[in-house]
Amino acid sequence: MSRITPLPLSSLPESLAIALQRGLDSGMLSSSVPVQVWAHRPALAEAWLAVLELFYSQSLLSERLRELVRLKIASVTTCKACQLARKSDDVNDLDIACLASDSDHFTQQEQAALQFAELFAGDYMTVGDVHFEALARFFSPAQITELNMYCALMLAGGRMTYVQQAYEE
Repeated sequence: MSRITPLPLSSLPESLAIALQRGLDSGMLSSSVPVQVWAHRPALAEAWLAVLELFYSQSLLSERLRELVRLKIASVTTCKACQLARKSDDVNDLDIACLASDSDHFTQQEQAALQFAELFAGDYMTVGDVHFEALARFFSPAQITELNMYCALMLAGGRMTYVQQAYEE
């Protein structure tokens, strides 16, 4: 049960309800509950969703890579709701079972991104030049910047949802 009472869908401002529905329809969101909690601050909820939506509509990173990174961060933070959510058909059960950043199951590009995401979420003080050099072999500066921002948003969103217990059980 959510620690902050989710507002009823019927009480959401129209613009937030529309953004929520877009997120659910696109697969960007797997549940309305976090947004119903955030709706206590509707302008902030809409801003959060707008940023998230940009990662899905204008990303320089593939949908598969974003989903692998999201799931890797969820495995580090142990957020069950985040681990159970599926946001892309480009990632299958075998991918999830092999989510280790050194698995030959993944491309070198995916391995570099997974290692970065793992450190970003779990041991960020060890991230150094060597990790950015590894990323630079496969990603442009704009893509590396986006990867950093995506990791930050996934880490923050997952932790916030977990702490608030704003998910369906």
